[in-house]
Parts: sequence; C-alpha cells; structure tokens
Amino acid sequence: MPEISLFFGIRISIYYSDHNPPHIHAKYNNSEALIDIQEASVIKGSLPSRQLKLVMAWVLLYQDDLMQNWELARDGKEPNKIPPLERK
Repeated sequence: MPEISLFFGIRISIYYSDHNPPHIHAKYNNSEALIDIQEASVIKGSLPSRQLKLVMAWVLLYQDDLMQNWELARDGKEPNKIPPLERK
C-alpha cells in the first residue's frame, strides 16, 4: 500500500491490484474513506468534514496524476508521489 501523499495529517495511499472503480484510500486518525478518483466522491467510509473537503479539493487538483498512479499500481508498479495540499 504505497503512500502517495501526506498533508494536514491525512495519509493518501493507493493499493496494488485494488478493485475498480479507480480510488484512493484517505486516512486521518481513526477514520478512513475510499475516494473515487474520477467522480471525486466517497465510495465507502468517512472522514471528518474539514479533512474530507481538503481531500476532495486535492483529488480535483491532481485527478490526472491520480489516474496515472492508479494504472501504475494496477500493473504492480510503484506509483509516483503527488505534492501535498498546502496552506496559502
């Protein structure tokens, strides 16, 4: 389960050979959500409201990179790191 980004205490991972639809795993403290990359929506689980909003904004910013990482992970290859969301 490669970690592809970490920001504001939220750990983003993609699992090798995971099931469709293309998604990421977002973990914060004891909460975890599976986020559909293409739809930017929660498939399963939950995160606190503030953290979920941050993850969704990040997914929209990096959708193309996330889809490339999904394909790499599905092929058993190491996904690329993606820049974290930063405070402005």
